[in-house]
Amino acid sequence: MRFRTSFAGPTSGFRGEFLKQLDDVEKKCVSLAEATPEAKYAWRPAAGVRSIGEVFVHIAGANYMFTRFIGAKMPEGLDPNMEKTVTKKADITELLKKSFAHARQAVSNMPDADLEKQVKMFGNMVSERQALFVMANHMHEHLGQSIAYARMNGITPPWTEEAQQQQKSGDKPKQ
Repeated sequence: MRFRTSFAGPTSGFRGEFLKQLDDVEKKCVSLAEATPEAKYAWRPAAGVRSIGEVFVHIAGANYMFTRFIGAKMPEGLDPNMEKTVTKKADITELLKKSFAHARQAVSNMPDADLEKQVKMFGNMVSERQALFVMANHMHEHLGQSIAYARMNGITPPWTEEAQQQQKSGDKPKQ
């Protein structure tokens, strides 16, 4: 998959910085999902813990859910039980890609003035900026979980593999 190096929307300020982080976590989540063999998607480290596939679906679902706090609408037809019903690798990677595009559009469309707007989030009043911080932290938390799951299954994250190959060849790693 080819990822964009630029995007429509702000390129500076808080929203621009957030969108750069979003691009980075999207690239890592999607490339790791694509690098994971479909047979491993049902693997879980213990009973009662999300499987590899469920973690990726959870990230996608949260991308849709968190954007509600900044005024975006949930797309029609999303299954509230998607962690249990979306199980095929191709469907999961497509859901991930669409959820990141949805999040990018929602952040791009919000006015800077709304960053200070107060919204109710999980029973607390927070600024929309804080809602975006929580969203970013959530994505990175589950990216880390996905990396650990991958490594437990002998899968090297693609960006790590790329950096290792560049080191071996003497090339400078891409930033």
